[in-house]
Amino acid sequence: MSDYLSLYDYRCRVATMYRERNQALLAGEDGEAVLQRFRAARDELFATHPQSALDEEQRSTFTGLHYFPYNPRLRFIVDIEADVEPMRQTAMMNANDLMSMTTVGHVRFTVEQEDVMLSLYWLDIYGGGLFLPFRDATCPNESYGGGRYLFDTIKGSDFVPIAGVSGYKRVMLDFNYAYNPSCAYNHAWTCPLAPTENRLHVPIRAGEKKYRD
Repeated sequence: MSDYLSLYDYRCRVATMYRERNQALLAGEDGEAVLQRFRAARDELFATHPQSALDEEQRSTFTGLHYFPYNPRLRFIVDIEADVEPMRQTAMMNANDLMSMTTVGHVRFTVEQEDVMLSLYWLDIYGGGLFLPFRDATCPNESYGGGRYLFDTIKGSDFVPIAGVSGYKRVMLDFNYAYNPSCAYNHAWTCPLAPTENRLHVPIRAGEKKYRD
């Protein structure tokens, strides 16, 4: 029972971090200062919490996750194109396991003068949740080879809402908060990886770098 309560506590803390981030950004606080405060809280969670993705040996020598510098140009206000035919997808988790999810929207923006599109998914597991995984040209040399996540609302991570916009038709995608799936840290984890349609040919040099070679 204690493990379940510990996991619940971890997810509550993650959700609180994202809620406080959103409140600060909506209040007009400096984006870089908000990010540094968020990263410090995340590093503390990884270093001390029993539900950290790091195992006990890794936590004993942990000094912080590796990040790209803050890049305000990799923050995009996008309209979610929700008028799409729901398409069932299967995301690879490892050689044997798959996860089912459904394409529920698209977002478009421009990086390095190239127009790109990412699909937004709904995870088809109990309760469901919005999920945005991606892989970009920094993989695998600078970031985790399996790609990163921008948000996974089941686990508490989230996008940035836009003040005065209801219904979440328009949101901010801030890639400074891109993060690694748990499987990037050790082999105890399996994680859904970005489908082919969410593999970008441009670099996204923001957010978390790879944890290890």
